Amino acid sequence: MFLVVSAYIMILSVMALAMMKMDKRQAQQRGRRIPEKNLWRVAIFGGAIGAYIGMMAFRHKTKHTNFRIGFLMLAILQAALLVWVYRETGLR
Repeated sequence: MFLVVSAYIMILSVMALAMMKMDKRQAQQRGRRIPEKNLWRVAIFGGAIGAYIGMMAFRHKTKHTNFRIGFLMLAILQAALLVWVYRETGLR
């Protein structure tokens, strides 16, 4: 169970990280942007850790308080979920 949940969160986190990088690049080039609702969806459904890392690494959306606080809180919740699932199921 833990491996499934951690793989799911990892896949969505990598996806969110890539989305943050692409959106930052598009913002710099004045290209077509990724809608904020899509960034939030990926973060809410498991990619918050990657979204937060991407936000900080690429300095993207850091002026938006709702992203800074929201992504951080979601990342903490998802990390806590991983810890809880690991404690309950181990590496089964």
